[in-house]
Amino acid sequence: MKGTCLLIITTLTLHSMTQAQNVQPPRAAIKPKELTIHGDTRVDNYYYLNERENPDVINYLKAENAYLDQVLAPVKGLQDRLFDEMKGRIKQQDESVPYKEGDYYYYTRYVTGGEYPIYCRKKGALTGTEEVMFDGNALARGHNYYQLGGYEVSDNDELAVFCEDTVSRRLYTLRIKNLKTGQIYPEIIPNTEAGSFAWAADNKTLFYIKKDPQTLLGYQVFRHVLGTSPEQDVLVYEEPDNQFYMGLGRSKSKKYITIGVDHNGVATEYRLLDASKPTGAFTVFLPREKGHEYDIVHYKDKFYVRTNWKAENFRLMEVPEGKTADRNAWKEVIPHRADVYLSDLDVFANHLVLGERKAGLTNIRIISQKGTGDPARADFYLPFQDPAYVAGIGYNPDFNTNVVRYTYASLTTPSSTYDYNMDTQTATLMKRQEVLGGFDPANYTSERIFVTARDGAKVPVSIVYRKGTKKDGSAPLLQYSYGSYGINMEPSFSSTRLSLLDRGFIYAMAHIRGGQEMGRRWYEDGKMLKKKNTFNDFVDVSQHLINQKYTSPDKLFAMGGSAGGLLMGAVINQAPQLYRGVVAAVPFVDVVTTMLDETIPLTTGEFEEWGNPKQKVYYDYMKSYSPYDNVTKKAYPNLLVTTGLHDSQVQYWEPAKWVAKLRTLKTDTNQLLLHTNMEAGHGGASGRFQALKEIALEYAFMLNLVGVQQ
Repeated sequence: MKGTCLLIITTLTLHSMTQAQNVQPPRAAIKPKELTIHGDTRVDNYYYLNERENPDVINYLKAENAYLDQVLAPVKGLQDRLFDEMKGRIKQQDESVPYKEGDYYYYTRYVTGGEYPIYCRKKGALTGTEEVMFDGNALARGHNYYQLGGYEVSDNDELAVFCEDTVSRRLYTLRIKNLKTGQIYPEIIPNTEAGSFAWAADNKTLFYIKKDPQTLLGYQVFRHVLGTSPEQDVLVYEEPDNQFYMGLGRSKSKKYITIGVDHNGVATEYRLLDASKPTGAFTVFLPREKGHEYDIVHYKDKFYVRTNWKAENFRLMEVPEGKTADRNAWKEVIPHRADVYLSDLDVFANHLVLGERKAGLTNIRIISQKGTGDPARADFYLPFQDPAYVAGIGYNPDFNTNVVRYTYASLTTPSSTYDYNMDTQTATLMKRQEVLGGFDPANYTSERIFVTARDGAKVPVSIVYRKGTKKDGSAPLLQYSYGSYGINMEPSFSSTRLSLLDRGFIYAMAHIRGGQEMGRRWYEDGKMLKKKNTFNDFVDVSQHLINQKYTSPDKLFAMGGSAGGLLMGAVINQAPQLYRGVVAAVPFVDVVTTMLDETIPLTTGEFEEWGNPKQKVYYDYMKSYSPYDNVTKKAYPNLLVTTGLHDSQVQYWEPAKWVAKLRTLKTDTNQLLLHTNMEAGHGGASGRFQALKEIALEYAFMLNLVGVQQ
């Protein structure tokens, strides 16, 4: 009987696979539209897919979802097992390490079965009575998507401003809650920037950023007084240049409210207001200047300034209050170093803590501000051992302490939180991410190698795999990268990744140009008219991994999201023969059309990353690599593309158009699948467990292609 049952199951599985193979994919209607600039005309057959309210467009996206479900039906069981497995590694009832701010200890916790965090605090001591400030599960009730975009407590600890998004468009609605009574005040302020708000010292005046609902750019700062109508709010600053991003906050010293604007790595400007004088005027710290970026931290009667003024990798300077706009008054504290990138800064009463990058790895440096006779205690680095790891300065709101909180993780070490005594040089492990399901770090090993790219650049690659995995070309390998905006891909731990490693996969993170892992020049050499270095680096790493027998072309997979999705599109146009399959998540693939349309959210702020195609030199360069514009009649790898209908960063129609064009032109019979989350945006599902379903889908897609069904 057992044999008969197995035969029936096998027969049914084969029948399902045959049915899935015979399913015909949907075809988007062809409606040519000519797009002309610089005397060059592009014909876009699928331009109309940007009509979000068009029922035919929605039906097409739904048809693609149905097609994906049919094709992957044979591995639905594997997808469910992966989800259960990944969920089973998560400690459902969990709690963060509390931090002290003012008279309270703040922390978040999760309850069993809860999708969202609960934000809590205790007064005076951790043994005190718990106050629940925000219950994410209760707030999310009735919504398919929910995101608490941050909160800020007033100086008297009685009020909290918070913001929430229930659409995933990153247009947040601002609310105010009385933490003593639990009352949520009637003020409702829509279209605000997440986390960009600040209380004045009077506990009744609040500053916040308004966003343009079309471009999604924060461009106005308003002052609101508790108890008054938002219609009476006073505009205190408006940014006239739509290429700048804006942020708002309160200094660690609590003395200043700060408005910061940044032109995507090209220029910075800060404005300051004494928090005790909320109706006063903001003053400019130092006027913006093309090419000058800076960050500021207030310390007693002066400011520390992290600046790239005559320092590509940044240096640290200081300037007295009242003289900030006079650069002659700036004094150097730490000089520029060609091999060290100064990335971060925090101040304490008696210590200065710096984040630095050298040879692609993060370091934390501690400097005594009170002096010491022992050089080893006056200026030193925290010791880290793993070949590939990430360390960072944590959230440290307490100024008068000799303890700094930092975080550490590696490819084999779960995320860990430490409190470090800067006087005694001793570290205390406060919490390490608990991974259930029998995880043992001794079962895994990591490596860090450098790959020589075609132009001689040395590209670092972080690699992890389960011990015993053979490096003879037989192992499947997932290569991941991003490579844009100077954003670093850190070799951190992932409990979900274990589901691949335990099934024989090797995981490789390529730290390609366009990120900032190797310093500021690494970023500059991967943007604008040097963007192709990003794609070349990725392909060259792939070829190296194949040559060194980590994997082979029939088992090599690539993954990237957003700008990393652009990377995926460019890579499979350049070297499709290297990859068995590719996962492109929310991919930015229609570069030219998007960058020509300034009504699309965030376009204008991206000109310093990609260039402005209204200038012919940038248009020609973009067109030469834009994935959508370079799809041709040839064989492509198996491809899974994901997007969200309400995506605020990369509009859903970019991947939809890309898939439609690929369906028409590709000459292979490989899988081409599009999944649109009809209820989410750029970040996907909002719940901690719901998000795992999307990862399970991606993993099942890859595992199925290498014959792994369990």
